[in-house]
Amino acid sequence: MFFDGYGYHGTSFEQTYRCYPASFIEKPQLETGDKIIMPPSALDRLASLHIDYPMLFELRNDVTERLSHCGVLEFIAEEGMIYMPYWMMENMLLQEGDVVRVKNVTLPKGTYVKLQPHTKDFLDISNPKAILETTLRNFSCLTTGDSIMVAYNNKKYYIDIIETKPSNAISIIETDCEVDFAPPLDYKEPEKPVPSLPTGKAPVQDEEPPSEAEPKFNPFTGVGRRLDGKPSKQQPPLSSASLSKDKQVDTRTVSGQPSAGSSSQNANRRQSEGKLVFGGNASRTPKETKKESKDGEQEQPKEKEELKFQPFAGKKYSLRG
Repeated sequence: MFFDGYGYHGTSFEQTYRCYPASFIEKPQLETGDKIIMPPSALDRLASLHIDYPMLFELRNDVTERLSHCGVLEFIAEEGMIYMPYWMMENMLLQEGDVVRVKNVTLPKGTYVKLQPHTKDFLDISNPKAILETTLRNFSCLTTGDSIMVAYNNKKYYIDIIETKPSNAISIIETDCEVDFAPPLDYKEPEKPVPSLPTGKAPVQDEEPPSEAEPKFNPFTGVGRRLDGKPSKQQPPLSSASLSKDKQVDTRTVSGQPSAGSSSQNANRRQSEGKLVFGGNASRTPKETKKESKDGEQEQPKEKEELKFQPFAGKKYSLRG
């Protein structure tokens, strides 16, 4: 079946045209949307078909197998020609006068779309959401993989459509569609700041552990000197380690106190070394100390015997008197 001598046939509309940018027809408003201008013969054919409104079309470049979708603004183009936005020709890799196939389609209403700006400049706009809503009013459909152009303040911003739901091509006319943004193509994550160390403090790892070979402080470990200038015969006092050992030995003894003989010997030694010793033991001679030590040794066993318990060792008493 043919229509007015042109190759329209069947129950659907499908035709090939040569495409040209909107600048050829002096229609700059085409660049802010996704609508094309078709010849009047296409309107006559579409009116005779039972198609859904608004009219939506599939554009296909058979050479590069690029696909996109669009709406229609007017039917005033010359026969065999269509005019389309230049950014749409760039998406489909079309040049002026190239052949493009146009077919009417029915698209589902979109529920979700994810956009990705090419540059961060789009996010620097004071209200990008309002600008995007205003721009999308001139669009009738969106296709996954396309790059749309948003014009604002004498500047052009390109945005990729990276995802659409419920299908790869959706209609956005009279529908509530959720819009999500992906990071711009030139976006770089900020580097994490390295925590700065406080001034005057070196890193903990650089600190060297204290060497175990350093000698510990031992009190009273000096050497004694005499006032008359003669060399001292006294041995240096014992260190704290040796003193602690002596204390452990003393605590293990039964009496817990030094014997009288050892104390007298120490006293004699002190006197012989030329030191002044204050106390009662200083005036006593070694002989007296020896006697006292012997008497003390004899008295200790007697006291131990008296302290022992002796049963039935009491006195007898009679009632007769």
